[in-house]
Amino acid sequence: MTTRIEQIVTAGVFELDGGRWDVQNNVWLVGDARECLLIDAPHDAAAIAELAAGRDVVAIACTHAHSDHVDAALALSELVDAPVLLHPDDRVLWDLVHPDRAPHAELADGETLTVAGVDLRVLHTPGHSPGSCCFHAPALGAVFTGDTLFEGGPGATGRSYSDYDTIVASITDRLLTLPGSTTVHTGHGSRTTIAAEAANAAEWRRPE
Repeated sequence: MTTRIEQIVTAGVFELDGGRWDVQNNVWLVGDARECLLIDAPHDAAAIAELAAGRDVVAIACTHAHSDHVDAALALSELVDAPVLLHPDDRVLWDLVHPDRAPHAELADGETLTVAGVDLRVLHTPGHSPGSCCFHAPALGAVFTGDTLFEGGPGATGRSYSDYDTIVASITDRLLTLPGSTTVHTGHGSRTTIAAEAANAAEWRRPE
């Protein structure tokens, strides 16, 4: 069976540091007709579960724990009977959203998640948040970057637990080293490519 990437966009609210913002989030599914992996769980557990309907969900892998990426994670876990995976460095943010329940398992830099015969390598890319992770699927020519890298450059670093220099280092060392043809599937907005973002990197990198 052919492994493919599917997408759904959900709408809701991002809350942090006393602020509230209306947002739209990309949810990504990697899999085939039998099994799949879900990337992020924002806002609408039922809609995400419907995307995966009829398939065995091997895991819900969270790129980070801002509320607009994990607020539906536990409800979705119950609907699709799958564990929620999160890097431990983002537990401080997770606890702001789900103070009474932990993720089911931890993500680790360099580990491999396998679904439908395709490997996704976990890349720890701190900066937007301490435990931000990207998932690189070489066989699909794809990387799922959450809020670390967007079309036009780095994700936001103006709120608690974020740092601009750290996110730039993560993107430079972990993402721009991937093949230029790699499609970047972002947490919000449009897709881009590694080559396109590498070409624009001089605009957002600080001088050495």
